Order: sequence, then structure tokens, then C-alpha cells
Amino acid sequence: MTLLHFWGPADPSWSSSISATPKTCSTDCLTEPPRPQTSPSAFSVRSSTRGSGTVPSGLQKQPKKDLSRILRTESAIRGIEKKANSSKYSRLWPKAVLEALDEAIRDNRHDSTLKIFGLLRKQHWYKPRCQTYTKLLMMLGKCRQPQQASLLFELMLSEGLTPTLDVYTALVSAYGQSGLIDEAFSTVESMKSVSDCRPDVYTYSILISCCIRFHHFEQIDRILAEMSYLGIECSSVTYNTVIDGYGKAGMFEQMERSLMDMIDSGSCLPDIFTFNSVVSAYGRSRHINDMERWYEEFQLMGIRPDIITFNILIRSYGRSGMYEKMASVLDYMEKRFFSPTVATYNIITDAYGKAGDLGKMDDYFKKMKHQGIKPTSVTYCSLVNAYSKVGLVSKVDSILRQVSNSDVKLDTAFFNCVISAYGKAGEVEKMSNMFQMMKERKCWPDNITYATLIQAYTAQGMTEAVRDLEAKVIATKERTRLIEC
Repeated sequence: MTLLHFWGPADPSWSSSISATPKTCSTDCLTEPPRPQTSPSAFSVRSSTRGSGTVPSGLQKQPKKDLSRILRTESAIRGIEKKANSSKYSRLWPKAVLEALDEAIRDNRHDSTLKIFGLLRKQHWYKPRCQTYTKLLMMLGKCRQPQQASLLFELMLSEGLTPTLDVYTALVSAYGQSGLIDEAFSTVESMKSVSDCRPDVYTYSILISCCIRFHHFEQIDRILAEMSYLGIECSSVTYNTVIDGYGKAGMFEQMERSLMDMIDSGSCLPDIFTFNSVVSAYGRSRHINDMERWYEEFQLMGIRPDIITFNILIRSYGRSGMYEKMASVLDYMEKRFFSPTVATYNIITDAYGKAGDLGKMDDYFKKMKHQGIKPTSVTYCSLVNAYSKVGLVSKVDSILRQVSNSDVKLDTAFFNCVISAYGKAGEVEKMSNMFQMMKERKCWPDNITYATLIQAYTAQGMTEAVRDLEAKVIATKERTRLIEC
């Protein structure tokens, strides 16, 4: 692939047809794409309760902050839990309760959400609605709470509601996202026997996405065959889910077969998401020739690369040690007025850092700051790892000074990098200080943190410190197990 062909010829007819195709989100989003709604909001209690402009008699009107902010502070959460456990709070103001529930769902705080929903059900104005249950089930799916989702579904039935297609689909998602594939398939089978609840392309797309996430690739052909038998046509989301899943698994033959099926369908043309999925799949596996071949093919289809495409190319060339091509892509982007993003520079600095070319790494880091692009925690992780690899601990100290004078948001991964760097250098005191700072910054240690500390202390013969850490790890796992129960 020559750089002159980064922007290939475009067929106007393809270009116009592609632009009419809705853009799809990443595979992670495919499990919950919003179904178009023509009905009122799920929480239509608001309009039915307040439509007349009058306040129902006896309602305790509380300020918005009393409930809509309950998720923002621990004390407020305790306050709502106290209300939820009391029988006297049954006449609260609808707007406040419903907004609190909305916020809890939006933040995926499943414990608080269920408590607020319990409080909602105690209100004298409460009416069970399928839309509410759909939102709750989708949230529980994201939080990997299939047991709670199952209980919620049973509660819905006990309230006399007839499940809708959306409710069943949300339940499929809740099971599937937790890896309970058999339960998800069983739910789909149940849907077939319920009037007006037969699974649609949205349901099957979610089921396919869940099978891919947990590597049940053998089920995909079965699902597609069933869709064909039922007369359900795949959507762009369906095809892109399958293509991206096969690509990430390195199943290139199946990926290309699915791509051909997408093209042959005539109704779902490849888009930029398809482009990036295929190019990324080959680039990730260092199949550079295939990556470049498909890069050209997609442009012939009239699909032009975007900034994500160029970042994929840069990362792929970097992984394969093709640093000249990597730099050439960046030059080409700048000539074509594609502004490099922080992700672009993070990829480049990481590639040069892993290659041990600290001069180039520093040059691009300076260029990044010169262009006004703020480094992130990922940027500094790459720098720390590179300096640690060659034993330049003083440079790690310099990075920490830079970070302390910036507003960069640090995370657990960054502290793990620094702790590892000091541990390898035998700087136990600095390592311990970073561990303490980590907790002060509310970046909670994970298994990598403890493993790194234990390895460093063991190397220094600090057996007592090792025993203390091992005890903390065991205690943490026990607390986690009790919480999950």
C-alpha cells in the first residue's frame, strides 16, 4: 500500500448509498442499542399525575435535591435507604422519586436503583409499567446481575403485567451479558410462544453479541439460520457485530464470509464501522498485507477512512515494527487535515517506547504538548514503562513531578506502572509511598497492584510485609465474595 492511495477513488453511487446507512456503534454498545420509541417516556407517571397542573392531595412535596441527588453522596444514599425501609414514606412527590430512579439507572448503581424502585412501589400513585421494567432489566444486564433480573421479571408478572417484546429482549440481554447463554436462548424460545413478543432482529443481534463476547461462536450460524427461517433480515448492526466478533477472535475466513454476505444482501452495505473492524482485525494479528488489501478495497466501495482508521494503521505498523510507515501515516494525516488526537500520540509514544527508541518517544511527546494536546494517564504509563525498561528511574521521578503539576486524572493502571517501575529498581520506600498516594487519590488497588508489591518485597527479603499484603488480599477477596452473595 503506497501512501498516495490512502484516500482512494470513490464511486458516487456507493458513497450516497453508504451515507444513507445509519452509523453503528462499537460492539460493546451493540448489546443495548436503543429501540425506536413512539410511545411516551417510560416514566409516564409524571404526565398522568401532573397533567392537570394540580398537586394531588396529601403529597409530601420535597425539593428536587432530596432525591435526585441521592446518588452523589454516601450520606444521601443512606438517607434514601432509610426511606425505602420505612413504611411511612408512601406519599412522596412523583417527580423527585422518578428523577432519582432515572439517575440511578443512568449511573448503573444497581443497589441504589433497586432500593429506589422499592420506594417507588410503595407510593400510593404508583402504577406498574413495562417501560420501567425494561429500563431496570437493561441496567441489571450492564451490571451483570442476572439473578436480580430474573427476580425482577417474576415481580413484574406478579403485578399483573404482560411482558412486552422490549421486556423479553432486556431479559435476554441481562442473561447474555453475564454469560448465561442457555438462559438467554431459553428466553428467546419462550418469546416465540407469546403473542406480539416474537423475537425480532434487535433481539437476535443482542443474542449474537452475547455469544461472541463469551466465545460461543458455534451458536452464530444457528442463530443466523433461525433468523432466515423466520424471515428476519439481518441489519447493519447484526452484520457488524458478527464481523467484528470474528475479527477479534482471529477467525478471518468466517469474517470475510460474513462481509460477503453483508454485501450480497443488498440492503445492508458496509460502512465505516465495517471498514475499521476488518482493518483492525488484520492489523492486530500483524497480517499487514491483508490489512492494506482491505484498506484499498473499502475505499473502492466508496468508504473513506476516518481518524479511527488512521489510528488503527499506526498501531498496526507499530506492533509490526514498521516505524517508517507508522510515521508516514501521521504525515499523511496532517497533509489531509486530519488532526491527530491524544489517542494517536499515545499509540506512537507507546510504540517507540516499547521499541526502546526513547529519543523518538520524547520527540513525539513534546510535539503532542506543543500542539496543545493534553497527555492522559495512558500517555504517562507508556513513558514510565519505557524509562523503567532501561533503568532510568530518575525519569520516572520527573514524570511524577509533571503529573503533580497538571490536572491529569490518574487511575489504578498509572499507579501500577509507577509501583512496578520502583519495585524493579529496588526503590522500596518510593514504591510504598506511591501505594499510599494511590489510596489517597481514591485509586483502589487491584490484583496487579498487590502482585507487584509482593514480588518487590519478596525480592528484598521483606517477608513480614509480604505476609501482611497477602492477608489483605485474602480479606479483600472475602469481602467481595460476601458482597456478590
